[in-house]
Amino acid sequence: MTTTRRAAPLRLAPDERRRQLLDVACVEFAERGFYATAMDDLALAAGVTKPVFYQHFPSKRALFIAVLEDVGGRLLAVLDEATSSVETGRARVEVGFAAYFHFVEGDRAAFRLLFGASARNDPEFADVVDEVLSSAAAAVSTLIEIPGSPEHRLILAHAVVGIAEGISRHALTDPDGSHDPDQLAQWVAELAWFGLRGVRPED
Repeated sequence: MTTTRRAAPLRLAPDERRRQLLDVACVEFAERGFYATAMDDLALAAGVTKPVFYQHFPSKRALFIAVLEDVGGRLLAVLDEATSSVETGRARVEVGFAAYFHFVEGDRAAFRLLFGASARNDPEFADVVDEVLSSAAAAVSTLIEIPGSPEHRLILAHAVVGIAEGISRHALTDPDGSHDPDQLAQWVAELAWFGLRGVRPED
């Protein structure tokens, strides 16, 4: 009788291995959900043994939180890089939306994980997602040029982030909709920009 053995995992530097495990876990969690995904499933998908996962993450819950934080950090980095070198407010709005939509289109698993049921229905996971959204809104608020207070800009920034999330959900679920990130950005930026330009000074 022949016994099938798992191939020995490729040796990677610790940072490279952690990156690989995060990427694999993101896809698996997005497809199956947190509770339906076993560590055996993750190890098989990554081509490693479970102890390799536990060398980097003490539990499945810790792994899921790490994946959420990683996705959030990558999204914020993309937005910051896209908007940091743009000078005009109108251009910042459009390139910011474009960067967001390109991120979603290029890594659909990350978006589904960040805004999916597993993250929303667990209080601890939801707190991580809320922190990501708050950080995104705080970053966007610094790009909003209106004659208002910081609190006013922050509220509007949360609205802008909500628009981006809503459009992304539509683009991912509507097979007949436009999935071109640049086209989506152009359309939505017009709405956001002219809406922001209509904001009046506070009394």
